[in-house]
Amino acid sequence: MTTAIILFAHGARDPEWAAPMRRVQAAIRSTAPAMSVELAFLEFMTPDLPTCAAEAIAGGARKVVVLPMFIAQGGHLKREVPEMLAAMQARWPTVEFVLDRAIGEEESVVQAMAEAALRKAGAALA
Repeated sequence: MTTAIILFAHGARDPEWAAPMRRVQAAIRSTAPAMSVELAFLEFMTPDLPTCAAEAIAGGARKVVVLPMFIAQGGHLKREVPEMLAAMQARWPTVEFVLDRAIGEEESVVQAMAEAALRKAGAALA
């Protein structure tokens, strides 16, 4: 089964806002060049999630993992995104859609943010 990862970010009016997500996308592609890794946005930027999923499916994906590039699970991820995935599942019933939890809730990400904060404050790491 061909799997595609969609890094799903909120979006912003300033196009430079997406630079960190594009760096994550590039890092994944360099580590796993055969894997489809796309970037979609909830608002203000393109492509949106359904468009990005359509492109992945047209490219052969039969499993789409949506990885929210959010710090925490808020209203968008609790309500809007599951509704989007339900609509996509209805449109493509033979494709498996997986909504992962917000990347900011991963323990390794929490620890990386804590270490970065300490470095920026000039504190010694334990």
